[in-house]
Amino acid sequence: MRPDYKRIYLDILQKKYPEKLDECKPIVLNNNLSSIDINKLNEIIFGKKTENQKFKSYKRSDILKILDYQKKHKLNNIQLAKHFKMSRNTITKYKKIYK
Repeated sequence: MRPDYKRIYLDILQKKYPEKLDECKPIVLNNNLSSIDINKLNEIIFGKKTENQKFKSYKRSDILKILDYQKKHKLNNIQLAKHFKMSRNTITKYKKIYK
């Protein structure tokens, strides 16, 4: 069972950061928040990206979004890894598994 990220982030935005509510509303109002969306919300609300991705896990749908992002923006594995702060070996592993 996953936490209800939609409710958590709406509460944070309404109580602590009401000035950022308009900027985050399109992301929060999605029915299914992906790991990528959650990282984006953290960056907008708290102003910093997570440095350590060592313990980060992605669902299959998130991995497919990452690989689609690579195709759409015509990035190689190194560029994609830097963008998402992942290992290039992880990107290669995802490509082997999901393609």
